[in-house]
Amino acid sequence: MFEKQILVTGGAGYIGSHCALALLKKGFSVVIYDNLSTGHIETVETLKKYGKLTFSEGDLSDFETLNTLFKQNNIDSVLHFAAVSLVGESVQNPQKYYLNNVCGTLNLLKAMIENEVKKIIFSSTASIYGEPQYTPVDENHPQNPINPYGNTKLMIEKILDDFDRAYRLRSVRLRYFNVAGADSESVLGEWHSPETHLIPNILKSTFSKSKTFEMYGNDYETKDGTCVRDYINIEDLINAHLLALDYLNNGGKTDFFNLGTKEGNTVKEVFSLCEEITAQQIPVKIMPRREGDPAVLVADNSKAKEILGWTPKRSLKDSIKTAFEWEKKLNS
Repeated sequence: MFEKQILVTGGAGYIGSHCALALLKKGFSVVIYDNLSTGHIETVETLKKYGKLTFSEGDLSDFETLNTLFKQNNIDSVLHFAAVSLVGESVQNPQKYYLNNVCGTLNLLKAMIENEVKKIIFSSTASIYGEPQYTPVDENHPQNPINPYGNTKLMIEKILDDFDRAYRLRSVRLRYFNVAGADSESVLGEWHSPETHLIPNILKSTFSKSKTFEMYGNDYETKDGTCVRDYINIEDLINAHLLALDYLNNGGKTDFFNLGTKEGNTVKEVFSLCEEITAQQIPVKIMPRREGDPAVLVADNSKAKEILGWTPKRSLKDSIKTAFEWEKKLNS
């Protein structure tokens, strides 16, 4: 029989590619399934240098292609990153989000069941909690998403519970807070168009004299008036996925975990660190608050520490340094 493989959906994108790289470095055989709508074929070509990688271009809406992929490979478990994930766009075009994220995931799960694959790690989000009623946010916090993107992720979590009960399909749902940074050797990094994340947007301002960084809201009830967020380093985040895979391989039951550092930083603090690391003064313009931006969003990560044995090791400064090295590479 062929060696067992791990399917990484969305493996040409930011988080999925970092996970594929970590799996390859550990000697796993990896299959990437990606429609390349936001991922990059260049990323796939880079990953091929690090181990046994099979790439299949396809969409989650295409059940037949998905099912064929399972039949032609010896897939043992799935890490599911493929999703559309822009909050603002989800409000403007919810149909796209329900079709891609929910219906697409149902196709993936159907193919898994038909091919007797019973382990999945799902890329979820802190957005399922909505406006925080208390911080740090633990896994018992009420779930009340305030946008269609968060709704789709919560729906998939509920589907995974039902599929566990009905089909014994075990899952780990990892609820990310704010992911930051790049691979420490600048092999991979964040590469979005348009870019919506805070740190790369600040850093991009250093490569364009005409680009001013826009800071949304400076009148929040926080220590300096700007939003507080929990920034988790991409390599620490991926380590949690590897631990979750070990957990499922060792018979762990379906469960869910917050991934964050339990520490918050304001937008102004992030901005100051970016100026320090780039040794540049970055032009900034204060904008009105964005609708739906909570003042403080910080994770309680004690459950992941206790059950998965996971501890984030890298600082926000580490994340900004690697992100800046990656931006320099993109702009070289």
